[in-house]
Amino acid sequence: MKKDLGSVLALYPTPLVVVGAMVNGKPNWTLVGHVGIMGHDHIMVSLAKPHYINQGIRESKVLSVNIVDEAWLKKADYVGCFSGNKVDKSEVFDHAIAQGGAPVINEAKLSMVCSVEDIYETKGFDNFILTIAHTYAEESILNEAGKIDYDIFKPILFEMPGYTYLKTGETAAKCMTLGKEKK
Repeated sequence: MKKDLGSVLALYPTPLVVVGAMVNGKPNWTLVGHVGIMGHDHIMVSLAKPHYINQGIRESKVLSVNIVDEAWLKKADYVGCFSGNKVDKSEVFDHAIAQGGAPVINEAKLSMVCSVEDIYETKGFDNFILTIAHTYAEESILNEAGKIDYDIFKPILFEMPGYTYLKTGETAAKCMTLGKEKK
């Protein structure tokens, strides 16, 4: 029998990302576990209203979404531990400024530069509705067809309510193949 847990968000795990934006003329970074897909060219990043980076995103209307892998997880965790209001995080990552002005983490194997299309506010959160302008991927994580190969690129996932990071593993099956097999 299933137990009613109440109104509990149960869509975890999700990819762990570090968002980058310019704030007061410097790059700022924050760790984000609340991201979502809204279509093939739109995503949503949800940030608690007190985040320092929100002001930079609101002003510039651009940000980077850098997908975390194990190689730089410690740095990613660090930028989630401290507020930009109290700690200058501009030099945590070696970075480049992408088209549109968003800082992009050089050691991230996969990054998206996005523009803010809308901001949907909920109690305590700024939910940035984003259009993907550019996706940058290291060639080492691409397959022969030039597509991202997640068996090679193993992003870290974020899980709640345990507040844990999970490693991704092997492919379980190709999508839309199992249902076509004879039962």
